[in-house]
Amino acid sequence: MKRLAVLAALAAALATSAAAELKAGAKAPDFTAPAYLAGQPFTYKLADALKKGPVVVYFFPAAHTQGCNVEAHLFSDAIDQFKAAHATVIGVTAGKVDELAAFSSETEHCGGKFPVAADPGAKIAKQYDAILAQKPDWSSRTSYVIAKNGDIVHVYSNLNPNDHVTETLNAVKALK
Repeated sequence: MKRLAVLAALAAALATSAAAELKAGAKAPDFTAPAYLAGQPFTYKLADALKKGPVVVYFFPAAHTQGCNVEAHLFSDAIDQFKAAHATVIGVTAGKVDELAAFSSETEHCGGKFPVAADPGAKIAKQYDAILAQKPDWSSRTSYVIAKNGDIVHVYSNLNPNDHVTETLNAVKALK
C-alpha cells in the first residue's frame, strides 16, 4: 500500500511538471546566454533576436543524447523553412553544456545552421518552466514560438523529438 502511494505521488509530480510550461499568451522571459554557432562561441541575447522577427526557443535535455541528436538534425534540415518565414531558432540546454561547441558544428546534429545556448544550472529552463522531471538539473524537451513583440504564441512539450519542428514551423507560418 505504501509503495502504491509513493508511485501515485511520483506520477502526480511527473504529470504536474510536464504540464507546467509557460502558456501561449505569456510574456517570454528575456535571457542572455553563452552560445555556439558552428563551433564558434558568442553571447546570445533573446531581445536582439526578437528585433529581427519571431524566435523558436527549443529546450532539449542534453547534447549528444539520442532524442536530442534527432531533434537537432530535424531543426537543421528545416532551417531554411524557418528563415523563409523570417524566424530564427535557438536550442537551449542545461545538460552536457561542455559538449555544445562540437554539437553545434557536427553535420549529424546542428550542422552549424543554428545556435545552441548553454544553460548551466537550468536557470533559463526554470524561467520557462522547462525542467526535466526525471533529472531536474536538465531541461525538458519543450519548444516555444515567441512573436516579435515577446509574447509566447505556441508551446509544445513532448519528450519525443519527432514533432517539434512541425509544431513550431506551423506556428511560425501562422504568424503571417
